[in-house]
Amino acid sequence: MALTKAKKVEKVSQLAQELQGSTSAIIGTFARLTVAQDFELRKTVRAAGGRYRVLKNKLAARAAQGTQIEAALQGLKGVSSVAYTSGDPVALAKALSTWVAENAEFTFKLGIIDGKVITVDEIKQLATMPGREEIFSKLLFLINAPAQRLATVINATGRDLAVVVNQAVEQKKFAEVAG
Repeated sequence: MALTKAKKVEKVSQLAQELQGSTSAIIGTFARLTVAQDFELRKTVRAAGGRYRVLKNKLAARAAQGTQIEAALQGLKGVSSVAYTSGDPVALAKALSTWVAENAEFTFKLGIIDGKVITVDEIKQLATMPGREEIFSKLLFLINAPAQRLATVINATGRDLAVVVNQAVEQKKFAEVAG
């Protein structure tokens, strides 16, 4: 069933609204993807905080005009799909790379992050990077470590003094002075 002009305009405007807030996208192609595999792929992308759409190339190019992922959706050929997110691009790349490793029917074409087009190799490198939360936790640890060490050193002086006084009391060193 062919799309009418009104349906095409509606689909373009709907896709444009969805793409407006996205900062990163991974474009792929698939062959002989079953319904079950498609369902699992969509579930994987949703779990990573993204959305997944199968595209009509010309409609996608029109819908992407004025968005940060416009460069990735221009000039697509063949069967195309896009997974996009406004959240963590590393989480999306990890989820897709894991799914693609188990399902050879899907392959990457290219990606885009904050307006910069990336290659298939760069998508695979992105998937090996730590996620946003992991980077933040490491940064907070590095910020907190010097203060924690300083507190340990300051407490060590008082603790060491208390240990020396306690040992002196146990050895009755203070009893002779009082007598």
